Amino acid sequence: MNTNTMKCLSPTYAILGLVVLLYPTALYAQSDVDTQGTPIENDLVVENCASCHAQDDSGRMTRLSYMRKTPEGWQTSIRRMVSLNDVDLDPASARGIVRYLSNQHGIAPGELRPALFEVERRMDDFVYEADEETETTCTQCHSMGRVMTQRRSGEEWGLLIAMHRGYYPLSDFQAFRYMGSPTGTPGAADDTRHPMDKAIEYLSEEFPLETPEWTDWSATMQPPQIAGRWAVLAVQPGYGRIFGEMVIEASEDASDEFETSTILTYARSGNTVLRRGSSIVYTGYQWRGSSFLGNGQDPLREVLFVERDWQQISGRWFTGDYDELGFDIELHRVGNDPMILGMEPRALQAGSIGQAVRIFGANLPETLDPEAVDLGPGITVQRVVGSDGYSATVIVDIAEDASIGPRDISAAGARRPETGFVYDQIHSIRVNPEWGMARLGGARMPRGYVQFEARAYHDGTDGRTGTDDDVDLGIVDATWILEEYSATFDDDDIDFVGEIDAQTGFFTPAEDGPNSERSGNRNNVGDVWVVADFSPPGAQTDRSLSARAHLISTVPLYMRWDPWGDVP
Repeated sequence: MNTNTMKCLSPTYAILGLVVLLYPTALYAQSDVDTQGTPIENDLVVENCASCHAQDDSGRMTRLSYMRKTPEGWQTSIRRMVSLNDVDLDPASARGIVRYLSNQHGIAPGELRPALFEVERRMDDFVYEADEETETTCTQCHSMGRVMTQRRSGEEWGLLIAMHRGYYPLSDFQAFRYMGSPTGTPGAADDTRHPMDKAIEYLSEEFPLETPEWTDWSATMQPPQIAGRWAVLAVQPGYGRIFGEMVIEASEDASDEFETSTILTYARSGNTVLRRGSSIVYTGYQWRGSSFLGNGQDPLREVLFVERDWQQISGRWFTGDYDELGFDIELHRVGNDPMILGMEPRALQAGSIGQAVRIFGANLPETLDPEAVDLGPGITVQRVVGSDGYSATVIVDIAEDASIGPRDISAAGARRPETGFVYDQIHSIRVNPEWGMARLGGARMPRGYVQFEARAYHDGTDGRTGTDDDVDLGIVDATWILEEYSATFDDDDIDFVGEIDAQTGFFTPAEDGPNSERSGNRNNVGDVWVVADFSPPGAQTDRSLSARAHLISTVPLYMRWDPWGDVP
C-alpha cells in the first residue's frame, strides 16, 4: 500500500477544507462541465499521487489533470507536497514525475514566451498591462510571471485561491477581499466584488486549461534533434560580449538528455574558458541544464528556449544565491558555410591607424587574405595577423573623413549587417543597470551582489545626448565610487551599505543583522549613488564623462521557494 494514503488528512487539508466551506463562491466562479481534463498515463505519477488525487475511469486525476505548468511550476508543487503534506518521495521518482508532467501537462512555446523572464530569473520591472486589477491582486506576494507560466481550468483557479487563503490567511487583507464601503453606500466602488473573484474570472478566460496553442504543440511535440555544433554569442554585464562554440551530444540513455562542451572567449580580455554540462529538454523546447568549468568550479544554471526550427536556442545562464549574476546567450546551429557573429571592438573611431579588430564566427578559413575581409566604407584592411576557424584578427585603418554610422562586415563570403559602427567621438556614458538592488548577507543569510558597467554612447544623427537615436558603442573601462543618496538629514548610508570595486564596478553588500556601530543599532540597509567616471582616449586630460545609477542595499530574502534549484 502507498504510504502516502493517510497523509492526505493533514492539518493543511483541514484548513483548505474550511476555506472551501466558508467561501464557495470564490472557488467555483466558473463551471468545468465543458473542460475535459487530461488523463494521467504514467504509473509513477499514479502510484505516488493517486492516494490524494483520485483517478476516475477516464484516467483523469483530481487537480493534476486540470492544470499545466513549466518544470519549475511542477517542482514547486512537489516540494510543497513533500514539505507540507509529508509525502514520502525519493529524488529519482520526483524527477520522473516532473519530467512526465512537464511534457504531458506543460506549456506551449507561444504561451511561455511572454513570461520567459520568470523562468530565466531576470530582475525585470515587468508591468502586466492586460488587467491592472488582476496584477495588483497577484503581485502583492509574487511576480505576475508566476501566474503567466500556468494554465488551469476555471475551477482550478478557484482552488488555487483557496490554497493561498488556507496557507496565508493574511492574503485576504492584503489582496483578496474587498475592504471598501458596502454596495449602495457613499464611497462604495462601482464593482464591489472581491478582487479574488474578479481575478478568478479573468484568469479562467485569459489562461484557460485548453488552448489552441497547446493543442497544436502537443500534437507535434517531440524531443529536439539538436546534436551538433552551435556558434555561441553571449553578453555578460561588466565583461561584454562572449563568443564561442558549443558541441551538443545526445545522451545514449534518453532522447531528451544532452551533454555539452562549450569553449567561450571573452572578446574584450581575450580570455578563453571551457565549460562542460548536461541538460534535459522538457516539452520539446524547454532546456534546463547546468555547466561547470573544466575544474568543476563556477557552476551555472542554464535556462534556454529551443526554437521550433531547431536552428536557434536562446536564454540565460546564471548563478548567485538570488540568481543575480549571469549572461544572456544565443546559440546558432553551425552548418558547412562560414558564419560571422560579431567583432571586437565593435565601435571604431574615425582617423584611427593600425587598429586591431578581431572578427568572431565559425568555419572561418585558417588562411584568410585581406581582400576577403570587408568592414565597410572608409575602413581599409591592411593585413590579417591570425585566423583559426573561430576568429580572425585584422589590422585596419579608419579614414579621418569616414562617414559616421553603422557598418556591415563580411569575411570569407559570410556577412553580418550592422555589426560595426564608425564614430567621431564619445559624447556620453551611461551606467547599466540604471538601478540595482543588493541584499545584505554573509552573517546568517547569503549576499545578493550587483554588477554595474559603464557604456559609451554617440549622440546619433540628431546630435543630442539622451535621445532615442543615441548609439551604444560598448563597455568602457571606468572608475567607480559611491556617493550618498540623501534621503534624510545626516544620511550616512554610504558608510554602511557595502563597497564597490573601483575598477570593475562590482558591488559587495555589507553583512546582514544589526550593526552596533550604527546609530540605533540599525542594520546596514540604505541607498546610494553608484558613479562611473571615464576619460575618452585621445581627449584632453581635463575632459571626463560621468554617469550614475541608483543602488538600494536591502535586507535578505528570508522566505523563498527554490523551484529551479534541482531541475534537472
